[in-house]
Amino acid sequence: MVNVANELKKLGIEVSDEQKESLKKSMGEELYSKEEMEDKVKKASSESEQWKTRAESAEKMLEGLDGKSPEDILKERDDWKRQAEDSKKDYEAKIAEHEKNELLKEAFEEIEFTSESAKKAIMKDISESVSVKNGKLIGFSDLIEEAKKTDANAFVNKQTPPARFTKPNENDPGGDKHATRESILSIKDRSERQKAIAENISLFQQ
Repeated sequence: MVNVANELKKLGIEVSDEQKESLKKSMGEELYSKEEMEDKVKKASSESEQWKTRAESAEKMLEGLDGKSPEDILKERDDWKRQAEDSKKDYEAKIAEHEKNELLKEAFEEIEFTSESAKKAIMKDISESVSVKNGKLIGFSDLIEEAKKTDANAFVNKQTPPARFTKPNENDPGGDKHATRESILSIKDRSERQKAIAENISLFQQ
């Protein structure tokens, strides 16, 4: 809003107190600026278009009801309501499934498996039984422990110390007589396996 007397003053037009009172009575003390008027016109135009769209939608709906009995109208209403509820349930189910999959993916990253196929099989079984509450997996730890008991070969056992081999005697180029090529290659820990190969390199040069 702009003050009429002040705007006239900016233009070099001085008005007396009596003239100010006259302007106030006929036009008001303040008027909308050009920008404010344009904004109000746009807003009014937008609201008018919205009401027009609503009126057209209502008219089409009434046309669709023409000739239908109250029972048919109520039935259609119930069908629309049921479809909306089904769509909502389907959407919520998809969101919940996505959340569970993300939580499972994060949880499985901390577990080492002997193979990718073993990981996929265990993950599939657990995903079918685990649930989610307040953003947390319910029963995941118990299911993992049960899987380790029933399918221990699917998991990397960190509790069993890796096999160690003695350093070969300098006077015995054959290395440790108890070490074999197969026993060394069966070591699961990569660093320990490489160390054993280096200490018994003669077994791999045959």
